[in-house]
This record gives sequence, C-alpha cells and structure tokens, in this order.
Amino acid sequence: MSGKADPRAAGEGTTSRTRLERGRGALGPALELVHTGRAPTRAVLTAELGVTRATAGAVAAELEALGLIRVDARPGAAAGSQGRPSHRLSVAEDGPVALAAQVHADGFRAALVGLGGRIVATAPGCEVVAADPAKVLGSVVETGAELLRQTGRRCVGAGLAVPSAVAEPEGLALNPLHLAWPAGAPVRRIFAEQVRAAGIDGPAFAANDVNLAALAEHRHGAGRGARDLLCVATGHRGVGGALVLDGRLHMGSSGLALEVGHLAVNPEGRPCHCGSRGCLDVEADPLAFLTAAGREPGPEVSLLQQSYDLIRDHYADPAVRTATEALIDRLGLGLAGLVNILNPDRIILGGLHRALLDADPERLRAVVADRSLWGQSGGVPILPCGLDHNSLVGAAELAWQPVLDDPLDALA
Repeated sequence: MSGKADPRAAGEGTTSRTRLERGRGALGPALELVHTGRAPTRAVLTAELGVTRATAGAVAAELEALGLIRVDARPGAAAGSQGRPSHRLSVAEDGPVALAAQVHADGFRAALVGLGGRIVATAPGCEVVAADPAKVLGSVVETGAELLRQTGRRCVGAGLAVPSAVAEPEGLALNPLHLAWPAGAPVRRIFAEQVRAAGIDGPAFAANDVNLAALAEHRHGAGRGARDLLCVATGHRGVGGALVLDGRLHMGSSGLALEVGHLAVNPEGRPCHCGSRGCLDVEADPLAFLTAAGREPGPEVSLLQQSYDLIRDHYADPAVRTATEALIDRLGLGLAGLVNILNPDRIILGGLHRALLDADPERLRAVVADRSLWGQSGGVPILPCGLDHNSLVGAAELAWQPVLDDPLDALA
C-alpha cells in the first residue's frame, strides 16, 4: 500500500472545510435576511446569499439549532405550482429576546423584543420622571428584569431610547430638554451598570429615540425598501428627525446629525430651549398643538394622547381644525427644507405628525411640494410610521446587532 495521501480525499476535505467556513460567514447575513423578512424561504435565502443550496440548507439548520429561526420542512405548495416547494423560514417565536427601554417626558416603558421586531411583552412605568437618571434607569431595568423573570426568556442584550441627542463615543445625553436630567448625563454607562446589577446578560446600548424609531421602521415598518429614508416625529414633547442611508443610520461625526427640531419655521414664533425662536420643537409638538387649539393641557393623560383625542373627537371644531392646519403648514415648511437638502426617496412621520398627516394628507403634501424642488419633479412619498412602539423596537435592534453580526460568537 502506498504511503501517499489520496489526492481525492484531500480535495474533498478542502471542499468541506471551505463550505463550513463559507457557511459560518453566511450565518449573520442569513439571520438578518430572515429577521427583516427578506428571506421567507430557503430558495430565496440561497439566491440572496449567492451560495449553493447545500450551504444555504446548512446555514438554516445551524440558525435553527441556535434557537433563532424555524425551518418548516413540510410547507404546502401553492396552487398551480410545479416542483418541490422550498422550506419556509421564520424567526423562532420562543427564541431569545432583547430588553428594550424607552424614557420620555411622561414616564418610561420596558419591553422584550424578539427577532423580526416582535414585541413579546411590555410594561409601562411611572408618570413623573425623576431628575436622577440612575433612579429612572434603575426602575426601567427592574421592570424589564421582571418581564424576563415572568417569561423565562434568554436575553441577548439591552437597548435604551432617550429623547436627547446622544454623543458618540461616550454615550452622553447632551440635550434631554424635556427631562429634568442634567445635560451631558452619561446615560449609556448608567444604563449598562443597571443592566449588570440586575443580572441581565449581554451588552447594553443607548441612542436617540427618533434615530431608533427610524431604524426599526426601515427594517420592519413603513421604511422597508427605502434607500434614503427621512423620519420626522414628535412624541410626548419636542420634534426629532433621523436619516437612514443605504440601511444605516446617518449619525454625523459624533452622533448628533438630524437635530431637525431646531429648524426655524416661524421667525416670530415661540422662544425655543435652544435660544432661537419658532423652531419645529416648539411650533409643531403636542404642547404647541393644544395651545393653538385653545386647550389647557390637563394632567390626566400625556400631552400626546390629549392631542390624539382632540383630533379624533373634535376635528369638526373650527379651533381644532385651524390649529391642525397651522401645525401642518409649519411641519410642511420644515420638511420642504429637509427635502431640498437631503433628497430622500421616502419620508415617514410619527407621533402627532402621523395624526396630522392622517387628518389632511393632501395639505401637507402640497406644502412640501410647493416649497421644495420636489414640486418641480413629482413628489416624495410621505407616509405614516407603521409600527407601534417603534423606538422600543429600534432600541432592541441595537441589542440584536451583535447577534446579527456573528450569531455563534454572540450566543457562545
């Protein structure tokens, strides 16, 4: 017998190792495709990854073994279809979750969010936000920890959404204008410390709430398929904006891009916290709307809910209709300026701005078209945000990202 190695065996071993390495490298991209709904079947996954059918099958099997996705090996063939139907792929409904938290002017909310942007469990918090960030974040993390105890889910990490620009790389809340927190509060560090103190596994992240809303909408909501997505929203107080370019948030050099709340839309308007006058932040948020409608804000529910209720139940009231039109015009001026600068292919609106769009969509679109270059070349689609609690879903996306990048390493 010859002592030389069989070259065929060596070739097969090399091929096997190559397939294995390629398969591991494809785990993250494959998981992201299933996570965002772009690979509903194994055949689509094979085509999107550009790998062989065998490699795609191995990748799907590995992700299923990790408890992240489900592979349906017995799908029903569509009527009139030919050939063997492809296996269906979906996120695992009983799989791991991320802890998501959001702090706003009227309290906080904690949630557990699975792959696919699915909110598994959620709980609201206090109505008065304390001036001490550590106290507030301790409460929201404890609320999330209780949700984890109740559900028994494995946690991959935690994400926090705050109504402030968050400076990178330190994670400082530079302008929590509608909270009593000090400017420059190290919210990422405080949040991470509270997460570790609660015994919750995984890394912790923090970012601006509207940035996270835009990220969630781009992956799972009204922004899916957009290349250059502009999101503008007003929540409980103030106005924020975000831009997603080629699937990634545009953060600027230090995380402070798209502070659209400080675009001036009414030079003779209200004084703004930033020192200017007539900014979107004080001309197109719930307090501005209630004031314009001649309503005295009450303590029973949030300003945002009071605004929703007013538009829904009293739109026929001339004062309410006039206030709605005034805010639409101011918002339209701000959007027109952003369109001229950014040239997005889609705009999505959240919070009160979504309600304004629903109340009179043609008026808002007409203002944007009349005051921007889009009026010369058609129009940019303006749509309502599609997700409930999109900032929470976006906060979870931060925690899921390491898993999407490398599932084996993140879940080791």
